[in-house]
Amino acid sequence: MRKNLNWYRRRDPWLFLIPTLLGLIVFRLWPILSSLALSFTDWNIITKPAFLGLENFAELLTRREFTQVFFNTLQFALFYVAGTALIGLVLAALLNNPGIRGLKFFRAAFYTPVVTSAVAVGIVWSWLLSPNYGVLNILLRNIGITPPYWIGDKAWALPTVAFVQVWKMAGYYMIIFLAGLQSIPRSLKDAARIDGAGPLRSFLKVTLPLLSPTTFFVVSIALIDSFKNFELIYAMTKGGPRNATNTLVYDVYLNAFIYYRMGFASAAAWVLLALVLLFTAVNFTLKRRWVNYQY
Repeated sequence: MRKNLNWYRRRDPWLFLIPTLLGLIVFRLWPILSSLALSFTDWNIITKPAFLGLENFAELLTRREFTQVFFNTLQFALFYVAGTALIGLVLAALLNNPGIRGLKFFRAAFYTPVVTSAVAVGIVWSWLLSPNYGVLNILLRNIGITPPYWIGDKAWALPTVAFVQVWKMAGYYMIIFLAGLQSIPRSLKDAARIDGAGPLRSFLKVTLPLLSPTTFFVVSIALIDSFKNFELIYAMTKGGPRNATNTLVYDVYLNAFIYYRMGFASAAAWVLLALVLLFTAVNFTLKRRWVNYQY
């Protein structure tokens, strides 16, 4: 009797894993492999896919717009990673003081944009940045500053969208940094203070080095997240003006669901994946030079 019971126990976990594994295969693994196969074809959804070999990749890399889209993607990633890491760290350092009144309120307030719909955020910020009746432009005019045409100006559109994305997600990285700060032993900070280090010096020489594992995690997650910047671009600029905010992920959407070039869009998606893997590998390679896991 016990032997039969053990036989069933060894197999019972698989009964619970089967639905998840099926969902993973059907909705994740199969579409990924299908997109790889489609990247070598010409397919407009209606007709049968026609094999093209590497023509989609060759066209993508030699296309005139690809250079602009590629550098738009890198520029957005730079703004986003630097902005979220810096603002998240500053907010976490400010809200790590238990003596602040209303501490829970401020933490919740800064985190609220994270759980807000990106499309809703994009629409609201589009109103705020409107050249005619936007609140920000009105305030700037009242103090004698001529505001730019924000998302309508080719020079300002991408930094503006990146700023909105940073504003939305900074609270998420604030929580991660806050957890890292609270994991640092208090005794180390007390020792630095006894040795004569002021608050700023203690933060730069003690807190930041001990926070390096958390910083590495934040940079890694923010780097990957920066390449998925679709919703705000769709809600605020639609890739314009004149492709100024068109990034790789938005270009995949345009080719797949606007121009119905599924094969070409699949090739662009795999180039995007290769780019993410490359930057992630570089980030992990450089980790050994500045990340310290020992207190």
